[in-house]
Amino acid sequence: MKISSTLICTFIVAAALAAPSAQAADRLVTVTGEATVAVAPDAAIIRIGVTSSAKTAREASDANAQQMTGVLAAIKDAGIADRDVQTSRLSLQPQYDPNRAGAARLLGFQVTNQLTIKIRDIDKLPGILDRAIGAGANEMSGLEFIVSEQSKLLDQARDEAIADARRKAERYAKAAGIKVGHVMSIAEEGSSPPPRLMQAMRAGAAPVAPGEQILRAAVTVSYELTP
Repeated sequence: MKISSTLICTFIVAAALAAPSAQAADRLVTVTGEATVAVAPDAAIIRIGVTSSAKTAREASDANAQQMTGVLAAIKDAGIADRDVQTSRLSLQPQYDPNRAGAARLLGFQVTNQLTIKIRDIDKLPGILDRAIGAGANEMSGLEFIVSEQSKLLDQARDEAIADARRKAERYAKAAGIKVGHVMSIAEEGSSPPPRLMQAMRAGAAPVAPGEQILRAAVTVSYELTP
């Protein structure tokens, strides 16, 4: 009988200890906090290159190499470091007469050499474009405006998103006649970098407008509720 009484008491104590935990799990409020930071881009990435055509593959390659050498020299003279210049496309394709029926007639070859260039000072963008085009660049496939310090700015948005979540939780708790306690969990969602602006351009001087980018942070936070 003593053993049975001890076991019963043990079960009662264990149940009593487990009850508050179960109640605490039910007394939560979960909210989503959001914040955005608007910032002007401070850097740019351009994709620019040279396309050359000739009757033979060797002639097209030589002409392209000579022209691209001038473009690279112009870019470096503009103050762009080697680390910010990368060959992103190099192709050699035969060109056929599209109007001839029957067997295709070879007209020549076309070589395209494209560079991806990061411009860390966005104010230099128009001048660099002018230099590259003046040196022989005749092909441009895109322009991207970017924010170089996205991580720091997103951290600012995260702080504001947490504050927004706390404000919402306190508002719900006040309406229910209770108080907000400790944070029980935090999950980040939707804090990916914003899509970059892409713009196709023709070779030649053209005005560009970087505009503004919106960085967004969102968090889901669960708070303990207290009487």
